Amino acid sequence: MWLGIDLGTQSVRALLADDDGTVRGGGSAPLTGRREGPLHEQSPADWWTAVKAAVRGALAGGGRPRALAICSTSGTVLLGDDRGRPLTPAVMYDDGRAPGRGPGRALLLQREYGPGRVLHQADLIAARLLGRLPPTDSSHALKTGWDPERGAFTGPDVPGLPEVVPPGTPLGAVDRAAADETGIPAGTVVVAGMTDGCAAQIASGALTVGSWNSVLGTTLVLKGVTATPLRDPAGVVYSHLSPDGHWLPGGASNVGGGALTAAFPGADPAALDALAAACEPAGAVAYPLTGQGERFPFAAPGASGFLLGTPASDADHWAALLQGVAFVERLCYDRLDLIGAPVDGPVTVTGGAARSGYWNRLRAEVLGRPVRVPEVSESALGMAVLAALGAGAAPTLAAAAGRMTRLRETVRPEHRGRFTEPYLALVDALERRAWLPSDLAAHARTRADTPR
Repeated sequence: MWLGIDLGTQSVRALLADDDGTVRGGGSAPLTGRREGPLHEQSPADWWTAVKAAVRGALAGGGRPRALAICSTSGTVLLGDDRGRPLTPAVMYDDGRAPGRGPGRALLLQREYGPGRVLHQADLIAARLLGRLPPTDSSHALKTGWDPERGAFTGPDVPGLPEVVPPGTPLGAVDRAAADETGIPAGTVVVAGMTDGCAAQIASGALTVGSWNSVLGTTLVLKGVTATPLRDPAGVVYSHLSPDGHWLPGGASNVGGGALTAAFPGADPAALDALAAACEPAGAVAYPLTGQGERFPFAAPGASGFLLGTPASDADHWAALLQGVAFVERLCYDRLDLIGAPVDGPVTVTGGAARSGYWNRLRAEVLGRPVRVPEVSESALGMAVLAALGAGAAPTLAAAAGRMTRLRETVRPEHRGRFTEPYLALVDALERRAWLPSDLAAHARTRADTPR
């Protein structure tokens, strides 16, 4: 059996899977943070508390994992000591106080708190499990300045950067103290992980060249596969390096399901989904960005959310938000096509939003193409797959995923073109605000006129 641990924005999820991908146990625990204007921080101590609860839930049935791997949010950093103990709060991936993604946030912490080792979320948890500070993986290190082509950190001179190893590298074994706290058997192999977006891609099975995975949770992340690195002059698309040697280009938007909880706290999503089905297209067009700043499919530090028009009801407002997220997803694929990425392969959807059958159908309609829904859409499963690879149970990551992942359904669009007009209205509005580059706006219009 293989254990995957996923440190998200709002919760920690742990999942235990056997060698054919059957889930044998799962557990979760909530996370909270502190948001004040551009600031977004979390307490590293809360991560460990949540990991312990989630793992004990996953192991409650008595399963015994042979290895585990950990994923976490991309670009979240903190400072720690030489044993991996936290010295600062964690600056989250969407904290707007410092530019430069991970490097800027690490420098912000060092200016405020003094020197320390630069850690990512997964590094901290791995250190607690091992009883010592391990190397980080090249996937989490990417936004801290790691260049996978050069095999070195580039960019700003950040003190305290970690040693880096490839994802899937065995880091050591769970020690006795961590075993007592978590219930994970001592001696379980800890394998270097990947970011949450890469983990969801692994869980989706989208690991062949030309295939794509859209991960929709609090935010939206797109990940694909190319044989060679994808070059993006604007720098909004970046490529991770797969353990198999392929490149995993993609980008992360600040738009996502977080807009729904921000606008409708405590709402019943299933009930509102049912009502939203009568609002296609909605009476308003939404750019559902929470907070300030966008990073994909365009970079605009000053971007903020807006509505074109006034929703007629809560259901209409909910529908506008669902559709707005799908419009941004479509614009992401337009961006990828513009810079030469192959985007005609299968699209698989994962993340919390994939639990909504209505939203899956809506996204297929907006994208104008079928979307595949995995049987298990959990980033934690992706880490269980990576753990199997790291422990030597499969020759390649694709082989491990082929054995441990499967599709639940394929959702096909029934009314192509229904959402073209509101989509282009959003494109126009983003261009007028000078957030969306004119070449991308023009390309989106051209693709909208091309039958798919």
